[in-house]
Amino acid sequence: MLHKPLRCAPLARGAVVFLGAALSLGVHAQNTLPVGGIGLGVGYAPQAYTDGDKYSVLPILYYETQRWRIAGTSLDWKVYNPERWTFALRARYALGDGYDSGDAPVLDGMDDRKPGFWMGGAAAWRGDAATLSFELLGDVSGKSKGLQGKLGVERDFPMGRYTLTPYAAMVVQDKDYVNYYYGVKAGEETSGRRRYDGSTAVNVQLGLRASYALTPRHVFTADVGATALGSGIKDSPLVDRSVLPSVKLGYLYRF
Repeated sequence: MLHKPLRCAPLARGAVVFLGAALSLGVHAQNTLPVGGIGLGVGYAPQAYTDGDKYSVLPILYYETQRWRIAGTSLDWKVYNPERWTFALRARYALGDGYDSGDAPVLDGMDDRKPGFWMGGAAAWRGDAATLSFELLGDVSGKSKGLQGKLGVERDFPMGRYTLTPYAAMVVQDKDYVNYYYGVKAGEETSGRRRYDGSTAVNVQLGLRASYALTPRHVFTADVGATALGSGIKDSPLVDRSVLPSVKLGYLYRF
C-alpha cells in the first residue's frame, strides 16, 4: 500500500469552515459592532484525491462592522442589513482548492489545478430557532469558470461558558467546477487513470462546533464534521473516498 504523504498548508479549505466558529463566537456573543478576533488552529481535513491527506495550521482572522465583514480569505460588503437579515456581496479567494501534480501519487502527470477567485451574493437570516444562510458564487478568475452554491443551517446552544453549535449544509458545485478540479483531460490518461468529464455534484456537510470561553476574550474551539461527496466527484478516477471527515482545534482572542 502506498504511504499517504503529509501535506501542510498555512491556510487550507478547512479554514473556511473553521472560521465559521470565529463568526459564531465573535459576533453572537457580543451585541455591538465592530467586533473581531485573531487566533490559530490546527486541523486534519483529507482531500478527496486518493492518498491526498492534508494536515493544516489554520490562522483565524475575523473582523466585522456594520457594513463590512472579513473572515479569512472572504470579504463581504453588506448591501442591506436589517435586524434579522443580512444581504451581502461576497468575494473569496479559494486558497486550498486545487492541487499540484506532486500532492498525491494519483495526480502524477496531471496539470496543476489552481485556486480561483470567486464573487457573488450571500444572505443570512437569524431566527429564534436557527440561523439560515445562502451563497451563490462564480469563478471570475477563469480557472474553473464554475459556479457553486451553498445552503446552510446552524443553531447555538449556550451553556454557561460552553457553546455547542450543530450545523448542516448542502453545497452544489456545477460541472465546470467539478470537471476542472476532478476531471481527467485528454493527454492526462494513463492505464490506471481513465479520461473523465465531471458532472454537477451535490455535497452534504454535517458537523458540530464547540467552544469554551476561558475569559470573555480567550476562547478555545473544536469542530468535528464530515462531508458526503456527490456522485460527480465520487465517480472521478482521482477519488477513492465518498465521505471526508475533518477535525479542527483552535484558540481565538476576541477584541
